[in-house]
Amino acid sequence: MNALILASEAAETGLGGHTWSLLIGGGIFVALMILLLITVSYTNVGNRHSVKDEEQDIHRQFKTHEPHSH
Repeated sequence: MNALILASEAAETGLGGHTWSLLIGGGIFVALMILLLITVSYTNVGNRHSVKDEEQDIHRQFKTHEPHSH
């Protein structure tokens, strides 16, 4: 049985399953980190400008609540 295992390991030339899982998982992690950096950079650009009052949109489907006067 040991000879069979040694022969199969010697004949294997490709990457193992563990290596493939690390490569695929690492690739997904790197892609998500790049998307995170892009999102943070756009947030940083958005914070540079002052907030402007929103114009009244009569066609808005979901209206915000009016302030209550008590």
